[in-house]
Amino acid sequence: MLNSTTRLVRRLLAAAASLTLMVGLAGAAPAVAADHDDGSQPLPGYTINNPPLTPLTVNGAPTTVRQGVHEHAGYIIEVPARWNGDLVMWTHGYRGQTTVLSPETPAFGLRERMLEQGYAWASSSYYRNGLDIRAGVLSTKDLADLFGRTVEQPKRVLMAGVSMGGYIIGRSLEQYPGYYDGALPLCGVLGDHDLLDFFLDYNLVAQALAEVPAYPTPTDYLTNAVPRIQVALGLAGLKPAGPDTTNERGKQLRAITINRSGGERPGAEASFAIWKDFLFAISTTNGGDSPAQQPGQLATNLLTSYTPNSPVDVNATVQRVAAENLWQRRSPTLTEVPRISGRPTAPVVSLHDLGDLFVPFSMEQAYARDAAWHGRSRLVVQRAIRATQHCEFTPAEAGAAWDDLTSWVRTGGRPEGDDVTDPEAVAAPDFGCRFSDRVAYAAGVGTRRLYTPCA
Repeated sequence: MLNSTTRLVRRLLAAAASLTLMVGLAGAAPAVAADHDDGSQPLPGYTINNPPLTPLTVNGAPTTVRQGVHEHAGYIIEVPARWNGDLVMWTHGYRGQTTVLSPETPAFGLRERMLEQGYAWASSSYYRNGLDIRAGVLSTKDLADLFGRTVEQPKRVLMAGVSMGGYIIGRSLEQYPGYYDGALPLCGVLGDHDLLDFFLDYNLVAQALAEVPAYPTPTDYLTNAVPRIQVALGLAGLKPAGPDTTNERGKQLRAITINRSGGERPGAEASFAIWKDFLFAISTTNGGDSPAQQPGQLATNLLTSYTPNSPVDVNATVQRVAAENLWQRRSPTLTEVPRISGRPTAPVVSLHDLGDLFVPFSMEQAYARDAAWHGRSRLVVQRAIRATQHCEFTPAEAGAAWDDLTSWVRTGGRPEGDDVTDPEAVAAPDFGCRFSDRVAYAAGVGTRRLYTPCA
């Protein structure tokens, strides 16, 4: 958190610019074309989709919405009439290799909640798509600076976001120490390159168990090799609520996947049945040759030990793959797909679904271990949610985490969380019950009923 002197300097630097408040918040349209590259247009090959956002009425008064283009990225800014002086930067998730840039509003009812509590929020499209964390980190910071120049310098700047947006949050806290005052990563990629290793693990282990070598993945991987792998392991007919169709080798793949994604935990086997096909598809990518376009080039399993290692000795038979771009994987600099060292500089409250295998629960464990290694555990609170889809949170779950984060930032009272690194605690039948929405379970929302009811 920033001290009073730092905040005073911020305010003085922005004093002149803040005089443009009434003009800048008058519902400006996206910037028109310029004769020179001043950042008011997207980069070549990209377009921006940023339709007008209807202001909300909060406490009887409409919010003020500003939209435009800044540093090649589209943005939205929304400020309530009774602004409390704090700004929240919302970071969106992965958009694939599409060429349309779009900012988004905070999800899970957080837009309304933030505004009702007096917070302003802002969201950038980032200047590039793909798994380009650098673009997200820089565009988000640029937009926060723009807010300070054209609206008013905020007292505090917080962050909240989903999935890849959590990756951006984790790196932003380390890239700009002291700039951000608190963070809420939801289903975030807080384990950086470990996610890419997990995708590689699944495919190489499945190929080894099925005796269908197919790496690097050929163009017909999904139509030729994968169906043969599924048949060989008994995966083809496997469903969450159906009979277990896996044979011994299929069971070994499932057990290894569970261990690599966070260990034994409630709902793990049913979650595997939901994600088993997707994990083959995620290994195939197209586009250019940069790490943002081909992130698999950063993945490796050279030193990975797989458990269980029977009935097949996977550790002896699996194909070992080195990272193609070792420099970028090991570099401490802000690359397209950078490292997160685990050194947060502000309070962090995170949520993660136990059964998510797109961004697995192991991401939280990696971040917790890294934070502990750097003596930063006091700044990290993590909560497990008993659900299986990616970012499957209810407004009650996200709202409670947000309220606890902001209370922590304001008063210094650290909220409670789950111990995500204790294998016995994680494997307990009631793990995740503490912060999961009981009403959602009762209503059978989403994948909640894949889990036993909490006491």
